Amino acid sequence: MSSDIILIIIGAILVLIAIIDSITIRGASLNLIDIKIRIPLGLFGILLIFFGSYAYMGANMPGQIEKPVLGSKRQIEYPVTSVQVISPIEYDSVKCRILTYGVYPESHEKDIWVLLLPSDSLYYPQSDHTNTSHKRNGEWQVITRFGGDKGEKYDIIVYEADQSTSEFFSATIQRWNEMRAFPGLELDEIPEGAREVDRISIYLQENCRGVY
Repeated sequence: MSSDIILIIIGAILVLIAIIDSITIRGASLNLIDIKIRIPLGLFGILLIFFGSYAYMGANMPGQIEKPVLGSKRQIEYPVTSVQVISPIEYDSVKCRILTYGVYPESHEKDIWVLLLPSDSLYYPQSDHTNTSHKRNGEWQVITRFGGDKGEKYDIIVYEADQSTSEFFSATIQRWNEMRAFPGLELDEIPEGAREVDRISIYLQENCRGVY
């Protein structure tokens, strides 16, 4: 259970206590708590509910409303015989949030995941509301978020993954979001069901620390 949900539950309990203690039954109320404490207690509970709800909605806002920047793209060579990145291009300079997209062969059935490898040598799986990269009609895409310094080099690594690996990446992202911390994955933590199929290097054109 995330910290946001816990705050909402605690706030609701405090408000409920304040209300129940003030309810009049047969002309008398419980009055277990002094009114000087009961009113601030109820107000504090309401604040917790508002704060928890705001934080929860901010963390779970649907990915559709995001407006990622579309970077430079390279020409697609047909027929497509492998999963590959089309945008951004090798050694491109990108903003903090971009749309990484590419193509895949018609016969490709596995999930596609993008992992970022910044200068800390840790791996960060990327997702939007679909978790895995969205695939349709031979093209795939995923919102990609960077959190480094201006000029920092990143590797954008594309993996094809089996079902258990996709579940691992999805669970990892969910856990990080609940923790409000993104510690990254060591290379040996990446499941064997993930196979690297493409990789490019890019650089940040602005400071992205603390942006997302």
